[in-house]
Amino acid sequence: MAELKITLVRGLAGTKPKQRLNIKALGLGKVNSTVVQKDNPAIRGMLKKVHHLVKVEEA
Repeated sequence: MAELKITLVRGLAGTKPKQRLNIKALGLGKVNSTVVQKDNPAIRGMLKKVHHLVKVEEA
């Protein structure tokens, strides 16, 4: 199964509470923090909600 490299590129100021929870659930904290997650439908759904805050690459 493929993996995704997810980087937080924008701050969370002014975002909705559910978007903040999604960022936290993905394992991201500060701007420019990066995590590697497995590519599955749950992660894809989270990324769809916060696509404007993150950068996603194939790992």
